[in-house]
Amino acid sequence: MITATDLELRAGSRILLADANLRVQGGDRIGLVGRNGAGKTTTLKVLAGEGAPYGGEARRTGELGYLPQDPREGDLSVAAKDRVLSARGLDELLREMEKAQNAMAELVDERKRDEAIRRYGRLEDRFSSLGGYAAESEAARICSNLGLADRILTQPLSTLSGGQRRRVELARILFAASESGPGGRSETTLLLDEPTNHLDADSIVWLRDFLRSHTGGLIVISHDVELLAAVVNKVWFLDATRSEVDIYNMEWKRYLEARATDEKRRRRERANAEKKASALMAQADKMRAKATKAVAAQNMAKRADKLLAGLDEQRVSDKVARIVFPAPAPCGRTPLTAEGLSKSYGSLEIFTGVDLAVDRGSRVVVLGLNGAGKTTLLRMIGGRETPDAGSVIPGHGLRIGYYAQEHETLDHSASVWENIQHAAPDAPAQQLRTLLGAFLFTGEQLDQPAGTLSGGEKTRLALAGLVSSAANVLLLDEPTNNLDPASREQVLEALRTYKGAVILVTHDPGAVQALEPERVILLPDGTEDHWSEDYLELVQLA
Repeated sequence: MITATDLELRAGSRILLADANLRVQGGDRIGLVGRNGAGKTTTLKVLAGEGAPYGGEARRTGELGYLPQDPREGDLSVAAKDRVLSARGLDELLREMEKAQNAMAELVDERKRDEAIRRYGRLEDRFSSLGGYAAESEAARICSNLGLADRILTQPLSTLSGGQRRRVELARILFAASESGPGGRSETTLLLDEPTNHLDADSIVWLRDFLRSHTGGLIVISHDVELLAAVVNKVWFLDATRSEVDIYNMEWKRYLEARATDEKRRRRERANAEKKASALMAQADKMRAKATKAVAAQNMAKRADKLLAGLDEQRVSDKVARIVFPAPAPCGRTPLTAEGLSKSYGSLEIFTGVDLAVDRGSRVVVLGLNGAGKTTLLRMIGGRETPDAGSVIPGHGLRIGYYAQEHETLDHSASVWENIQHAAPDAPAQQLRTLLGAFLFTGEQLDQPAGTLSGGEKTRLALAGLVSSAANVLLLDEPTNNLDPASREQVLEALRTYKGAVILVTHDPGAVQALEPERVILLPDGTEDHWSEDYLELVQLA
């Protein structure tokens, strides 16, 4: 299905992967893992044919279903249902059948009506050959299991939130993959980059079952350990230290044990080799003093070098971004107030009459089912979207810092350095370089376009922009998405220690617990309530 030979991948001059030989066959369910920035997203993109390798080649046979972190959504005027059905060409067929049906009912001319009837018959035969109404029902089932309600499927993509559009794209890919080939087996290879982003708990459970039963190939990048444990039967570990991929032909739990064993072996071999090399070098130094033993001393030194050169490069502990949210600028007692905020798309009401008073240092969580308007509310408060009714009233000294789950605060065509300069135009250059270094951006990576960064790297860059802002009200929309466990813990610790006000949207219960919220806003009704642990279960469902 996919074969990569002598694959070399680079980010600028940095080698991500060298001389890798990879193969994906039917039944392979591969977890692609490694630290943020190791090259997981780049690898998946090249294997999907969406990017060119620096060296080597990747060949693909059969159908592919590729879900990038930022999916291309095509024509946003298309209804969500039609976007899903387009995976098998059913959307256009249904439109043509509807036209023919209307012609059959409206045409007076008998000859033209007969032609419309024949045309409808041909279209229906083709529709049936592609699975017909059963396939349409299957698409609806997949959408429902991914949290896409019937009312959402009738809406144009342009009216949906970023999370909803991503779920539509995932539904489209899974609908295509569920089509059976010879022997009732799927022949589609799925390449999924963080597929659980924006999914609620029930949808994640359903997705695990779907992927576990998928008979085609699968490569999945995910920080959801439960998904990896339930689904994968092979693991590719991208080692950023050695620019290599370690292949483990085993399920997740055995992989964790095997990798831990490998690490112990490497450390033991290195310690033994270093001990022997040190003894050889000490002996060589003694012999050099005598001219008659100079050649022997030189040979001993060469042998010591050879011992060390034959070892795997020492794996150093993965660096972790040091994330600390900014010291908030001085402000009045209530730096932000919102009154009567409402939003509709056409006749579809998202929410109405939302009131909110954000006091200095207050901590608020916004909850609601997918599509209830959580992201839209944050965008309104941040001045990035205009409400249909109501207003946002800034208080004395208000400084907003907005983290968007779709990374829309970043200029994807600008470099890492240019983005941080946009975020803090008055800050000294050395201060910004130090800040970027703390977020693991150094050297040539400062010149890398933001659009070419991995999801985790984009998250780190967006958070670095927040840190430089001195904001006293943070609007955080899914700030732990795409982060490895160590980086996620840094964000949680930043939430625990930040002294300013926070309005948080998240599916991550750990983020809510770290925030220790005082209040909750429930959408779409806009109801405000004191926080209690009873709401924690709703976090994952929302």
